Amino acid sequence: MSLLSGKKVLLGITGGIAAYKTPILVRALRKKGAEVRVVMTPSAKEFVTPLTLSTLSNYPVLSSFTTTDADNPLWNDHVALGLWADLFLIAPATANTLSSMAHAVCNNLLLATYLSAKCPVFVAPAMDLDMYAHPAQQKNLTQLEAQGTVVFPVGEGSLASGLSGKGRMLEPEDLVLLLEDYLTAQAPLADQTVLITAGPTYEAIDPVRFVGNYSSGKMGFALAEAALYLGANVILISGPTALELTHPKLKRIDVQAAADMLEAVKAHFAKVSIAIAAAAVADFTPSQKAQHKIKKEKETSTWQLALSKTEDIVGYMGTHKKNQKVVGFALETEDAQTHALAKMEAKKLDAIVLNVRHKNNEAFGSDLNEITFYHQDGRKITFPKQTKSILAKEIFNQLLSSCP
Repeated sequence: MSLLSGKKVLLGITGGIAAYKTPILVRALRKKGAEVRVVMTPSAKEFVTPLTLSTLSNYPVLSSFTTTDADNPLWNDHVALGLWADLFLIAPATANTLSSMAHAVCNNLLLATYLSAKCPVFVAPAMDLDMYAHPAQQKNLTQLEAQGTVVFPVGEGSLASGLSGKGRMLEPEDLVLLLEDYLTAQAPLADQTVLITAGPTYEAIDPVRFVGNYSSGKMGFALAEAALYLGANVILISGPTALELTHPKLKRIDVQAAADMLEAVKAHFAKVSIAIAAAAVADFTPSQKAQHKIKKEKETSTWQLALSKTEDIVGYMGTHKKNQKVVGFALETEDAQTHALAKMEAKKLDAIVLNVRHKNNEAFGSDLNEITFYHQDGRKITFPKQTKSILAKEIFNQLLSSCP
């Protein structure tokens, strides 16, 4: 999931030749899950049509203070437009617009919206190399940065004048990456590492049989995705599951048995700030594992399997933590709250999440769940049945609210 997912992005387009790239930019932003609206200067319409941008953004494109509808002029509220946006990107940003922004000139809808915006504003300059290098232009860019505007670098290469040098607007995919980098740096878990265990463990009986459980890993993977969205580097230690998750900041470690998961936790626990044990780790493992498939003997109708306790993974994290926050999960069939609170205390956890178990084991394999989050200080918050993706975000909201 991109950090742009769900963000409201206002794209301002000014009258430069690089405006022809903006339909690609709109599509790239929407592909990342962003909601995009477009405001243009009148001269920008000479380089790209409002119809194209409206079709791709799924919003009307605004370029003047009023719009005529059935002969009745309607005001385009630049204040509301500026307040709507989570991010305001002006690309291309021509020399004229940059100068107007730096000196609070307000002679079109885009500039009025800029002066009303409360969100972060980004500009992608686009002009000829001599215009970009001119001291007055550099002074304007410095002034904009001093005012809090994020000035993106320019590209280098062939320019509309036929010359070659610095001044090109960055390519749409580069602009999207820069927006994501900005959001990552501002995210609550930026520069932090989160460890999450997920899925079941399979405890081998012989080469083809195992002791396991019904866990799908969906809750753990939802937590990993939520942590990535919050800007964290994530170490996801997963038991056997068919789920997939890829991200540049994700390190996935696949394991089979509880002992394998414990070794992976030990290898990485010291460098994380948050650890969430969402895996359904087997409490017992066969005492002896057969080297070959165990045959069904005709002479006997019963067969005994000796089990030994597995090592306690979340208990290890609770007792070895220093500055880390450790969260456990519990699924109980009786006296659920009593057992969950006792587990939190015994394992020295900072919080515990109690899954609600239904008669049909709905929590296993389902996209839905209902939980109660218990803080170590005694507070508890119950969340009704909803998607595990939403619950994962709620878990991090609770965890971050308790962090100093």
